[in-house]
Amino acid sequence: MPGGRLTQQERQQIALGLADGLAYAEIARRLDRPTSTVTREVMRNGGPTAYRAELAHRATERRAHRRKQAAPRGPQASVQPYGRDAGAVSEFEEVYATAMMASGMPLMMARVLACLTLTDSGSLTAQELAQRLQVSPASISKAIAFLDGQGMVRRERDERRRERYIVDDEIWYRSLMVSVQSTAQLVEITRQGAGVLGAGTPAAARLEAVARFLDFVAEGMARAAEQARAVLHTSAPPGPQGSPASQEGAEGLAGPGPERR
Repeated sequence: MPGGRLTQQERQQIALGLADGLAYAEIARRLDRPTSTVTREVMRNGGPTAYRAELAHRATERRAHRRKQAAPRGPQASVQPYGRDAGAVSEFEEVYATAMMASGMPLMMARVLACLTLTDSGSLTAQELAQRLQVSPASISKAIAFLDGQGMVRRERDERRRERYIVDDEIWYRSLMVSVQSTAQLVEITRQGAGVLGAGTPAAARLEAVARFLDFVAEGMARAAEQARAVLHTSAPPGPQGSPASQEGAEGLAGPGPERR
């Protein structure tokens, strides 16, 4: 399987594949590349509807040039705690951010959240984030405002009165509950619309069906989040998927089946 950076010809093939409506996995198969490589390439260069091969190639060259200029010199450049491979960590951070982008998160917000999540402390200042990501403080501020609104970071002042941005074990739970609340608001507004359109009309019936669907989904999400919350605070010993220990943990999390009435 070829390695290294994508060539301009490969980017043109990606653009053609997107235009033909091919899935990332199929494009990757034709290029003999990992699916994650194609996904990351597309999402960091405009997404599937705005991807342009020539622009993507130029942008990649500019990013590589900036990284080369900004790379620290000396033996400390590649030092990572716990003996980690600095290159592997950097690559995974990019893959992780790309996965979050694929789920709908904007680029800079995904990069900031990935950067915070992959630090052992789970805590960085705006200056530290800007240095690590090689972006402006204004970009960090905008990303943090978005993530804060989604319940995915929290802010604290350290002993030097600097504002620190923190991810903890609860961020995904809080984010889900923010989504549940937003969905509940949408349900209420949808039902108001059904009343405005008039009971018994086709449009009102459509809105009422949407409201029932969203209400059911939101209730299920809230219940599942509460049931799974303990997982965020549990350190399970590593084991093969499907082993008795992992199955027991899954059964314990799920609890008894729903009571039939």
